Amino acid sequence: MNPNIAFIGCGNMTKSLIGGLIADNCPSENIHITDLDIEGLNTFAQNTQTHACESNADAVAQADVVVLAVKPQGLKAVCEEIKASVQARKPLIVSIAAGIRMQDIENWLGGDIAIVRTMPNTPSLLSCGASGLVANAKTNDTQKSQAESIMRSTGVAVWVEDEAQIDTVTAVSGSGPAYYFLFMEAMEATAQKMGLDAKTAHLLTTQTALGAARMAIESQDNCATLRQKVTSPGGTTEQAINTFIEGELPELVEKAMQAAQARAKTLADELGD
Repeated sequence: MNPNIAFIGCGNMTKSLIGGLIADNCPSENIHITDLDIEGLNTFAQNTQTHACESNADAVAQADVVVLAVKPQGLKAVCEEIKASVQARKPLIVSIAAGIRMQDIENWLGGDIAIVRTMPNTPSLLSCGASGLVANAKTNDTQKSQAESIMRSTGVAVWVEDEAQIDTVTAVSGSGPAYYFLFMEAMEATAQKMGLDAKTAHLLTTQTALGAARMAIESQDNCATLRQKVTSPGGTTEQAINTFIEGELPELVEKAMQAAQARAKTLADELGD
């Protein structure tokens, strides 16, 4: 039986998730949405044959699963607004709000609530996302399956053992797309300095990134082995790789990811109670 799902907030990530759910044969009539942009909400609901609700409380009153998809700074106010409806209905809460811990959400909602916290990333907008999930002790197996199905509608979804690891997920896949964009940006700029036009530099760089990612996903070899297979002794690739290593690229990546993880922890402290 398909659950009734309420989305609080109708931004790009919500639209992506709803599109994925409908493509996975979730009945559109089971989806209820709210947003401050009433005109945009109504247009989206009409196009997807989902339900636009007049208030957050109305959406929650019909829901088995509530997806909190609002900005972290506004999440406490939203939770306080829907608190009575949540306590009456006891739905599963799925939060995609970055940096807000489950205990804070549960406190704002009045306690005794099943919560799954997840960190999706922007490629989810292209159904190529990567999400990490963690559940509190009140979440049962059926509810975990429901949360996983929602996040899998836009890519891969993996469970982590404890909430602290969500900060690591943030440093890997949450922030990760920007790392690759920076690397590709540098490659494109250098290719142009070396004589290629902008269009050619962009196409070669992005297609190479796509091909490398597909090889890493589809091959039985790990990334280190794949790199070694491309790196012929005394060849051009070896010279480039040696330059990266001499410049301490692995150590720099580690330092950058640790900085992202630390910032995620700090934000959780700042935004929570």
